[in-house]
Amino acid sequence: MSDTVGLAPHRYAALVAPAVDRVFTAAMQAGRHGGGAELSQRYGGPPATGFLVELRTRLAVPGGTVDGSGFAAVTRYRDPTACRRSLDRHVAYGMIHRRADGGLAATERGLAFLAELYQVHAEVTEELWAGHHDRVLRLVQVAGRLLTAAPGGGAFHAVAPPYEPDGAPPGLLLLNRLGALRYHRADAHAAAWEAAGHTAVSIAELPDGPQRQAIELETDRRAAGPYAVLTAEERLTMLADLAALPG
Repeated sequence: MSDTVGLAPHRYAALVAPAVDRVFTAAMQAGRHGGGAELSQRYGGPPATGFLVELRTRLAVPGGTVDGSGFAAVTRYRDPTACRRSLDRHVAYGMIHRRADGGLAATERGLAFLAELYQVHAEVTEELWAGHHDRVLRLVQVAGRLLTAAPGGGAFHAVAPPYEPDGAPPGLLLLNRLGALRYHRADAHAAAWEAAGHTAVSIAELPDGPQRQAIELETDRRAAGPYAVLTAEERLTMLADLAALPG
């Protein structure tokens, strides 16, 4: 199959992004309803756990850290002062340690929460995607190839490569690999609007129109790199597998 009719890497980047978003969002919602929210409350609720959930793929590994620039990239659309205050609450709850160099690490209590969260996500994805084992395995494999081929941007570098404990089931691997891929596109989008002279505030306020369309096209171009490692047939299979997963 040749790279034609929407399957060239930059065109594919536009097609696959909403499919990845749908599958990832459905699994995370299932996690919240399937025990994640209750787990969070046991540790103090979102004021204690929110950033741990968001940065879980780096902080879940003992010794894993997220530096200040990575945290700023992940939270680039949020108010910096509010984010610092939220971090202060995580520290006060004993969930996150703020290092002298500004980096963030999970405390022992934070690591215990993340270990339980990983287990919740393993269980809910197994249930959510029951009957789709072959599709999940294919997507795990292809997502791994894409992450290896992706250049490291600010937010992507903060969460990738995702921590994958020994024996992690395919559903958990897929959830976290797709999550990391979303940050790769987020970095591409940020680079596109920065190149167009925008800030996080101004791009959020930019209405639909030629300028936003141009930024989206540039985002697709910048996000296309990893997809060049796949054949057109593999790209089509990935889209079909994502579309077939419930959620």
